[in-house]
Amino acid sequence: MSSFNRVTSFDEPFDSELRARLEVEPAYLNTAPTEASWPARGIAQHLPAKLRRYTPVLTLALDSGKFLAEATIGYQTWGALNAAGDNVIWVCHALTGTTDVPATWPALFGPGRLLDPGRDFIVCANVLGGCYGSAGPLLHGHHFPEISIFDMARHQQLLAAHLGIKAIKLLLGGSMGGFQALAWAHSSALPIAKLALIATSYRQPAQAAALAAMQCQAIELDPNFKAGAYCPSAPPRKGLALARQIGHLSYRCERELNQRFDRQERSDGRLQVLSYLDYQGEKLANRFDANSYLRISLAMNRFALSAGQLAQISAQALVISVRSDWLYPEAEQRQLADLLPNARHIAIDSDYGHDGFLLEAEKFAPDLLAFMRET
Repeated sequence: MSSFNRVTSFDEPFDSELRARLEVEPAYLNTAPTEASWPARGIAQHLPAKLRRYTPVLTLALDSGKFLAEATIGYQTWGALNAAGDNVIWVCHALTGTTDVPATWPALFGPGRLLDPGRDFIVCANVLGGCYGSAGPLLHGHHFPEISIFDMARHQQLLAAHLGIKAIKLLLGGSMGGFQALAWAHSSALPIAKLALIATSYRQPAQAAALAAMQCQAIELDPNFKAGAYCPSAPPRKGLALARQIGHLSYRCERELNQRFDRQERSDGRLQVLSYLDYQGEKLANRFDANSYLRISLAMNRFALSAGQLAQISAQALVISVRSDWLYPEAEQRQLADLLPNARHIAIDSDYGHDGFLLEAEKFAPDLLAFMRET
């Protein structure tokens, strides 16, 4: 049986001592890095201030046939769980997201809104394989095994049991978060009343899979990648940055890029749109782990639910599209809504493509709130 041990014995709060350790001494190093700017430091700086950790006693069985012992979960909560344990809204984050829901979806968070801590108990967990508090390659080394979307869901279900949750009122996810929500709804023994699935699909479409594979190859072809055993002081920054440029381009749309940049040039003659992509690539390379990017991307590419599996999901579902999204086109969401037994579909207009689910959440916020309030 394969197992991956914890870095240390974690109390629930992610304390300052452990945060400092992550900045300078990852689990798979015997010596501290010589450069202060390596990605783990940037990652540590992006850890939510109130991140908590839970390390399950139970061993997590993976779809690959391997096992993870003490698979820590980084998470955040807002509000209080009621006596019945059922006033729960569980938020599943996207590929490079964190557990900081208020920062991710400010239009949905706050008094009187969908995510109201005064009314509900709101939970968001960092995905298995991620680098923002949960078990993954950053904390456990490059031999961390391949994972699936269903593994992520089962990992989070261990946290739900630990928190005393008896039922979920609303399970919410955008993009890869929607994949997790569907995996949850199909596999969980917990009652789930409602699903909100935004800019997502029931499978990784062919075009999205191809784009993700290109991003993975960009990382793997970086000379610094070294089959995943890269030195933290010399990570595959160029490969990860290029991967992000490819990904970010797929998150936006032609209309926005033409309106925003057209053929504008910098003073050195470089097109402004290319400078913008350079910036996006560098920004991610400073805050994310390349091995985590690979594990999560592969899990997304392997995700596909059959019509039969979707038919087993009894929760009421609201499926939301962004009409300018070409990564997960509206047709994907319409098909998803048709395949779920109890679902309806709406679409919003946005100039931001796939990223409209984050940047213009105010456009679907009233629909989500009304959906949650329906009896």
